[in-house]
Amino acid sequence: MTEELGDAFASDLLRGHTDTIVLGVLQRRDRYGFEIYKAIRDAAGGDHEIKEATLYAAYRRLEKDGLVEAYWGDETQGGRRKYYRITDAGRAVFRRNVGAWRATRDIIDTLLGSRD
Repeated sequence: MTEELGDAFASDLLRGHTDTIVLGVLQRRDRYGFEIYKAIRDAAGGDHEIKEATLYAAYRRLEKDGLVEAYWGDETQGGRRKYYRITDAGRAVFRRNVGAWRATRDIIDTLLGSRD
């Protein structure tokens, strides 16, 4: 039961930081939607995933907020893919969110006695 609660908690934490996670993936290079999903799944070692529907809602929100730009790829084979690129505003939000995460993590580590 405790392990199930831990898994649920970890998944909730991931979902709560979906926008920052997506921005982090896009820091490296432009990617299309399913490619972002796979990068997140692979980085989590397959132990945790963010549902595709949650991610696509995040893509729309990030684009509406001007944190990413979307464009259509020109694939020669298969269907066209919508790619996402992080904007300067997105990079600034990513840096701010990572700083907030680190400060929060430090406080929680201290409160839990995990810090030396």
